[in-house]
Amino acid sequence: MRVLLINHFPLEGSGSGVYTANVATSLKKLGHEVKVIFPTNKRVDSGFYGYGVRPVYFSGDDDSVEEEALQFNFPCFTTHPMSYNTFYELSPEEENEYRVAFRKAIKEGVEAFHPDVIHCGHIWVLSAIASEFDLPLVITAHGTDLIGYQESERFRKDATLAAKKAKKIITISEKNKKLVEECFPFAKDKVVLIPNGYDAGRFYLENCSREEALRELGIDEQFEKIVCFAGKFAHFKGIDILLNAAKEYEDDKTCTLLAGSGELFGEMQELAKRLNLRHVKFLGNQTHDVLRKIYNIADVSLAPSRNEPFGLVVVEAMACGAPVIGTNDGGIKDIITDETGILIDPEDSKGLASAILNVLSGKKQFDRKKVAEYAINHYSNDNFIQDLVEVYRV
Repeated sequence: MRVLLINHFPLEGSGSGVYTANVATSLKKLGHEVKVIFPTNKRVDSGFYGYGVRPVYFSGDDDSVEEEALQFNFPCFTTHPMSYNTFYELSPEEENEYRVAFRKAIKEGVEAFHPDVIHCGHIWVLSAIASEFDLPLVITAHGTDLIGYQESERFRKDATLAAKKAKKIITISEKNKKLVEECFPFAKDKVVLIPNGYDAGRFYLENCSREEALRELGIDEQFEKIVCFAGKFAHFKGIDILLNAAKEYEDDKTCTLLAGSGELFGEMQELAKRLNLRHVKFLGNQTHDVLRKIYNIADVSLAPSRNEPFGLVVVEAMACGAPVIGTNDGGIKDIITDETGILIDPEDSKGLASAILNVLSGKKQFDRKKVAEYAINHYSNDNFIQDLVEVYRV
């Protein structure tokens, strides 16, 4: 089968981008032919991915793409480590350029690749453009698209058209499924629930030296306990809640590692200073290999999101043996069990701090091997890819 994958974001830095990359890799493993269309502001080495790619270039920090790039950064729903631009800030001229560039890329992909099916991430603009071509269309709703649909009327026409013309709409959690059905009640019979899967070849339990891993991150101090967070610095991720919790649990033996970036990065650094947090380390964006080491040395990983459609970082951390403390909302509550972590209420920094202290003190203990086994048995992408192929074939 030939599958043309399209995503509104790069193949790194966001859950939907990583989802698309994981699907492409798993499809390739099963012998299917894959091509991926996505935006980026960095030069792409087409041989890096192991499957066909067609980047649409936007302006960013990489001067090598400037000549062929659209003269603005790719738009997001909230924020992305590589772009703070949003769909709602696009001028009419920029929106038109965006549509023209992707319509051209999709047309080229259809004519040259001859796909059997198009699978697009997000019920949004690119799904609407993809629906113009006379091919079966499958869309994965990732959640931020649904939030965007509810908050702004600007792109509702695109989303509605895409939902009407899609053959199937994949949702990634129970809450995500309900939101799709609320936004697009006419499409209820198209909705299929297939959770996100993580790449088990990138995230797994391994022996790591805590001291060496910290030194590689530029941290020379020694700590007995490690708390970690990975994700984009956006309001809905609840990093401010985490930092207020750190005021309660931090001591000289405990370090908090924050991996990621986004529009609130500087603001969160300032908050940490105001709270006089001495051992919170802002690491910026990190590769999957570095994140794997962070999860493996962490005593606990945090997901204090205000609203989380799924929470791919939750299962990636669990795959490395790290128990997760996350909010009892959205996709996270579907993932965390008593054996793999702790659920707390959203917006509850004191509850978060208490849960962290229970883990760090040993009051609440987890078997890291069993945490990792749960992740691979329930959320490895290979567990879901055949379900996805069956959706393509319907």
